[in-house]
Amino acid sequence: MKIFVDADACPVVDIVEDIATKYNIPVTLLCDTNHVLTSDYSEVVVVGAGADAVDYKLISICHRGDIVVTQDYGVAAMALGKGAFAIHQSGKWYTNENIDQMLMERHLNKKARRASSRNHIKGPRKRTDEDDQRFAESFEKLLRKANNL
Repeated sequence: MKIFVDADACPVVDIVEDIATKYNIPVTLLCDTNHVLTSDYSEVVVVGAGADAVDYKLISICHRGDIVVTQDYGVAAMALGKGAFAIHQSGKWYTNENIDQMLMERHLNKKARRASSRNHIKGPRKRTDEDDQRFAESFEKLLRKANNL
């Protein structure tokens, strides 16, 4: 088992590495050339800055039983299709049971944004220590589940 992180602007890289170190599981961080990442633990893979280049590279190198950390529902869907596990930076697990609904909501939200005359949409709220704790607990639980299969 390996852990792959869609690491462009991912706020949980340190948490993933801390937990992976505890279980001695290799981590690969993927980012594009617009981001600079370094790590003492993880392998860092830098991909060209094309649209979705990181996403396609991640999916091409992950396998059944691996864990993918991403906030992108499309990447999560492809990872699930390969038999990998997927988790959002919020700690929510992507599953075969919830991914279709999530993709549909993403589509409808995108459609609504296009139809709206407002151009500025408020970004996500500031990440809290509770968010980090929730992610850490959920990620470690997923890791143990993946290890037992």
